[in-house]
Amino acid sequence: MADKFDVIVIGAGPGGYVAAIRAAQMGLKTACVEKWVNKEGKTVHGGTCLNVGCIPSKALLETSHKFVEARDHYAEIGIEVGEPKPNIEKMLAFKNSVINKNVGGISALFKANGVTAIDGTGKVVSSKEVEVTDHDGNSQTYSADNIVIAAGSVPVEIPPTPLTDDLIVTSTGALEFTEVPKRLGVIGAGVIGLELGSVWNRLGSEVTVLEAMDSFLPMVDTAVAKETQKLLKKQGLDIKLGARVTGSEVKDNEVVVKYADADGDQEMTFDKLIVCVGRRPYTKGVVADGVGVELDERGFIFVDDQCRTNVPGVYAIGDCVRGPMLAHKASEEGVMVADIIAGHKAEVNYDAIPSVIYTSPEVAWVGMTEQDAKAKGVEVKTGSFPFSANGRALANNAPEGMAKIIADAETDRILGVHIVSQHAGELIAQGVIAMEFGSSAEDLALTCYAHPSTSEAIHEAALAVDGHAIHMANRKKRK
Repeated sequence: MADKFDVIVIGAGPGGYVAAIRAAQMGLKTACVEKWVNKEGKTVHGGTCLNVGCIPSKALLETSHKFVEARDHYAEIGIEVGEPKPNIEKMLAFKNSVINKNVGGISALFKANGVTAIDGTGKVVSSKEVEVTDHDGNSQTYSADNIVIAAGSVPVEIPPTPLTDDLIVTSTGALEFTEVPKRLGVIGAGVIGLELGSVWNRLGSEVTVLEAMDSFLPMVDTAVAKETQKLLKKQGLDIKLGARVTGSEVKDNEVVVKYADADGDQEMTFDKLIVCVGRRPYTKGVVADGVGVELDERGFIFVDDQCRTNVPGVYAIGDCVRGPMLAHKASEEGVMVADIIAGHKAEVNYDAIPSVIYTSPEVAWVGMTEQDAKAKGVEVKTGSFPFSANGRALANNAPEGMAKIIADAETDRILGVHIVSQHAGELIAQGVIAMEFGSSAEDLALTCYAHPSTSEAIHEAALAVDGHAIHMANRKKRK
């Protein structure tokens, strides 16, 4: 038996590494087990998010956005340049440099906080023991008073489109294209599909998105979803709703996709196909059968509101438990669990977890949608404001989008904030903080915002909840 720890965390993604660091900061002897190996055969931390998810996709989204700005918009504001050309090799090199800096940062944080990094595949073999199998197949068992499972998730694969090495890929493969595909198919109009479709559309691909559902972004407020769909269509994304993929065939280095829609059976041919139909929890083999940790039929680990499993001393966080599969949600759960283990009171407010789609413009939201409120019988009042009436947005040459606030009709308490705009992912923090503190729409309306700033759109939306917006025609008279 190896050294005993107070806490062993399985997985070094945004949930796991944060849990490990927090636990060590609380004075607990902590180890973190990670099996991820890079192309050089070295164990790296950060999980899907830092290595093949959030961070690399944002690097490509940013570089492709700058390319479009130079190509299509610099001349509008008086900057004359030669015709820009995308250099995919350099873009990928930049993306990889960003990954390496982030991954190296976690290793440094582990050392600074005294977290023991253990390389290999972790498996819970009892409520107090974790077996780790290293990359050479050798196993060692470690004991701990508490175990935190942060194993993450993997892309969902579907039978009609079996993956290939380079033609039919998941989001991971889509981050490694070495040239711009002329015709790109994307299955799934969710967050990942829209982001990756946007990257390659900006760089020159003819992108078709096949979405089985009849509605676009049903988790987003309807008004914001409609505006987003309109803007993405204007950019050249061909989004086909109600298109259920039924089969595929690789022929002559092309992918023939069959799908069914309201008009019957259809067929399209692509040079590359990205399958983005969601992710599933990575829990198979993480817990030995005899331990007794309960999982549901989809592989999610059952936990309570504080991420305790049914086995005392064993916790689970992040993508392998209920709730949205978001890096920041996993991180907050990691902090909560570490604090609880250390004997402190802690909780996560699941009603105030923001979501962001990093298209251009970005889409961000927190809390309830108007359709959620209607379904739950909650009477609400809303206020919206277009960025086309915001001075800073106009000066930024980015007038697209809107901000919307949903408040309880009786108490005025903010129930949801929804934004589609440039930098919506930054602006949404105002809504999160407001909801975290139980603010009313009037609280935001009475707050002084810097001028000129795009954040003023949030201020105006709050004023508009009661018909008092200054910079657009009011629907109600001031009382």
